[in-house]
Amino acid sequence: MQTSDTLSTTFAALADPTRRAILARLAEGEASVGELAAPFEMSLPAVSKHLKVLERAALIRRTKVAQWRRCALRAEGLRDAARWLGHYERFWSESLDRLAAYLDEQRDEPARASRSVGSDQTAEDNDGDGSTEAR
Repeated sequence: MQTSDTLSTTFAALADPTRRAILARLAEGEASVGELAAPFEMSLPAVSKHLKVLERAALIRRTKVAQWRRCALRAEGLRDAARWLGHYERFWSESLDRLAAYLDEQRDEPARASRSVGSDQTAEDNDGDGSTEAR
């Protein structure tokens, strides 16, 4: 598992939407720097800076094949971040379960209140001897 400093680097890299989009593209397979830069309105040097951040965070691997630079996703970095987040999954699951139970109670509350009002009226209409009188 990664140390907290490495996790900080990983989460800092993931904080940027451009870098997340690059990772999403690399999840489909290897790509050249030019292919990764194509959807963005930024220069190749700017994209290269994003790639360096991702590489430092161990989220991608860059290789040079002839004159081409290829990038590939490194699952280990993401796996370690997911494992760290997994420690908190139980907390979120329990919190969401409690929220769902609360919302169910709130949804059922108007139905209980209307049934309660109806039974109060029946009790008021009853004169005590089991019969009801017209008022």
